[in-house]
Amino acid sequence: MPFVKDLLFLLLLSALLIQSFGGKSYYDILQVSKNANEDQIKRAYRKLALKYHPDKNPGNEEATKRFAEINNAYEVLLDKEKRKIYDNYGEEGLKQSGGGKASGGNFAQDIFSQFFFGGSGAEDNEEKVPRGDDVLVEIYATLEDLYMGNSYNIWREKNVLKPASGKRQCNCKNEMFHRQIGPGMFQQYSQQVCEECPNVKYVREGFQITVDIERGMRDGHEIVFYEDGEPVIDGDAGDLKFIVRTHEHQRFKRDGDDLHMSLTISLVQALVGFEKKIPHLDGHMVSVGTKGITKPKEIKRIRGEGMPIFESVTKGDLYITFEVAFPSSLTEEQKTSIKQVLGS
Repeated sequence: MPFVKDLLFLLLLSALLIQSFGGKSYYDILQVSKNANEDQIKRAYRKLALKYHPDKNPGNEEATKRFAEINNAYEVLLDKEKRKIYDNYGEEGLKQSGGGKASGGNFAQDIFSQFFFGGSGAEDNEEKVPRGDDVLVEIYATLEDLYMGNSYNIWREKNVLKPASGKRQCNCKNEMFHRQIGPGMFQQYSQQVCEECPNVKYVREGFQITVDIERGMRDGHEIVFYEDGEPVIDGDAGDLKFIVRTHEHQRFKRDGDDLHMSLTISLVQALVGFEKKIPHLDGHMVSVGTKGITKPKEIKRIRGEGMPIFESVTKGDLYITFEVAFPSSLTEEQKTSIKQVLGS
């Protein structure tokens, strides 16, 4: 069949040229070897997907592009049929088979696959990869730091996996087997199958971590260090999460993105007006006053003098509640003067 041989030769040549002169291979994108097993591919994907996830890199077009590349490479390399086609014929072979980028197509139904491979389409049951514990740490920040931003250096101790002498079982998976238990009768059973790997051990180590407190973070905000929690052998480490808590402030009280405070004025100031300057959290002065009468418990709103709104250029508002300090006593002369001014 000269035609078949010529077609196969052209496809092979095309694939080799694409792989030789094209961009990064799917293996390079996931940072795994061509001999990587499913478990290694899954681990590499999880690590890279966390790093380049759009939610973790808002507005970063390069990270979004990398995330799409990682997902496409993972889809191909985890699918046995697509991986076989890619290894032999590159991306061009995937396109011709209908199994290209994010295709989701079934190559077993394609003429090309029927002619050369007759793909199986079988799906393996995913093994659940163990995951280490998350570590939660409460970190107390001052209201000044939450207003202006700051960085804290924190000492962290955790278990670290180090090489140890000897060998151990690893990459264990449950595989299904069949055995005959009688004429025409078969039993299906599951058996754990393991590889042999170099041994490891846990060693306690300490190091400094810099935690950035950003402007406008609220009480309860989580700062996540992905895969920096407790490790687990043959699995993924948990996450290290810092929970932001706020120290009580002497002057201001926070409510969402707004600030509240009380300001005491004299009775004279409440009656004839006043002008005051209040030091804010970053040291700048806020002017507040009136030429009219101020009633006790009256609230004044100053727009844009509250807390910075997280990941925004705007701010909340400042609410000032006025307390009026009444004199403890009055002389008869003072009483007479007040009656003359205000009436009886």
